[in-house]
Amino acid sequence: MSLNGDLAAVQMVVGSALASLEANRNRIDDLNVYPVPDGDTGTNLTMTVRSLAEAVDNTSAGSRESLARDVSRGALMGARGNSGVILSQIVRGAADVLGEASSATIDARAAAQALRGASDAAYRAVRRPVEGTMLSVIRELAEEAEARAPGRPPIGDLLVDLVRRGEAAVARTPDQLQVLRDAGVVDAGGAGLLELVRGIAAAVSGEALPEPPPADERPAIEAIHQELSRYRYCTVYVIEGRDLEREVMEEQLEKIGDSLLVVGDRNAIKVHVHTDDPGAALSIGSAVGTIDRVEIANMHEQTQQREERLLAAVPDPPTERATTGVVAVVAGEGNRRLFESLARDVGPVSIVEGGQTMNPSTSDLLAAVQALDSDEAVILPNNSNVLLAAEHAAANADRPVEVIAVGSIPGGLAAMVAFDGQRTAAENAAEMRDAVAAVDTGEVTIASRDVEMNGVSIRKGDWLGLYDGDPVAGGDSFDDVAGAVIERLLEQPRDLLTLLVGQDEPPLGALLDRISAAHPDVDVDVQQGGQPHYHLLLSAE
Repeated sequence: MSLNGDLAAVQMVVGSALASLEANRNRIDDLNVYPVPDGDTGTNLTMTVRSLAEAVDNTSAGSRESLARDVSRGALMGARGNSGVILSQIVRGAADVLGEASSATIDARAAAQALRGASDAAYRAVRRPVEGTMLSVIRELAEEAEARAPGRPPIGDLLVDLVRRGEAAVARTPDQLQVLRDAGVVDAGGAGLLELVRGIAAAVSGEALPEPPPADERPAIEAIHQELSRYRYCTVYVIEGRDLEREVMEEQLEKIGDSLLVVGDRNAIKVHVHTDDPGAALSIGSAVGTIDRVEIANMHEQTQQREERLLAAVPDPPTERATTGVVAVVAGEGNRRLFESLARDVGPVSIVEGGQTMNPSTSDLLAAVQALDSDEAVILPNNSNVLLAAEHAAANADRPVEVIAVGSIPGGLAAMVAFDGQRTAAENAAEMRDAVAAVDTGEVTIASRDVEMNGVSIRKGDWLGLYDGDPVAGGDSFDDVAGAVIERLLEQPRDLLTLLVGQDEPPLGALLDRISAAHPDVDVDVQQGGQPHYHLLLSAE
């Protein structure tokens, strides 16, 4: 085959792969729960292949080998997100093999070698490979091609077999990765890789691309509500220079984040890292070369936007009037969403904005009770300063109302887990009070004045740590004060530690590392609460 023939073939398969990804882009975004639920895997894969297509269209390569280099570079430079960077290495591994192929046409044997090169390159790119991801899918595709190659099937037939094996591999991903099984979805990266192969198969066989699944086929509710990522920012950039050392960069970047990928060669490197400090990540790159194509995405915002988008497509189930509803006093947009999500499908909830420095009035709470579509009500004041107003509202309501004397938002969330709208207010109150009693809570804030309580001296402006409302630590180190509160919370055996991050979010990397080292058996759930004044609200159960 001539170079022009090579180029036309590459343009054909890349164009068809891109069309297949474009058609399934939104569906793949919706599946995205791993490594973080930011809902952009389909978009990242599509943009990566789009960059590859542009590189192929603009190549001036004079040989198959140089065309392969242009293909690899196009994928590397345009790689987006974790999935896109891994895909760029899959492309590179395959292109390196095919660029050196001596035969005029690509047969089953060459395809098997290319897929093995793609799989090996992808696994090398990831410091800690995880099965149940697109890595598993590309490995199974390579295995299938190697098993079929000795029979020398036509390349079109081989690709049809690869699509079938890819479908089975993607379907198995929940069996390999717990987070997928819990969410009831397959891996988004693997699903995207399958669509790419499906597009190539259609191009080679001359068949039309199959219609994507109907748009109204949405993930189950378990896949929609997902924890926020440990770090906030997905940071991606390219470094160009001379004698670049990937291993050195990996060592430096691993100290400030996770989900790390550093791929490329000594002249151009693509970096992908999840971190709370994008500036530090960029500084590491700019210290050794010229950085370009910088992309910084707020994954916490992406996760929330994904949840809102998916929930908007879920039809409200038919409901009968509840026996009991909940009025909860809540500060922080993230906390509001947590209360509303816990009430979903179990009973009506009315959120009254308020907290430590903004206490709602009796009339505010009474109006919220009267507005509930329920025969009875439970009030969660979630702050000791709101308790009296809540009791007055209950006394003047037009229906039976129980007040749960809970003094914190984490305690209120624990109570919500025990709520059932079909029970009476009194029955709910008994269950919810038991739930609150089983939870210890803590707060980390900044002292507004000098204080000495329980033998703890805290100066104005210092960090102040509270355990069940009492000061237990103070000082100028957030990690030390928060760590002291956590040690009190975990004095007794606990399974779960929940952190609600405030409006003024402190850096959590070092603190989370400390918890992991000291309490490896405790699950840690970090949520963006968004509450003012309290940088961290904590609970242990």
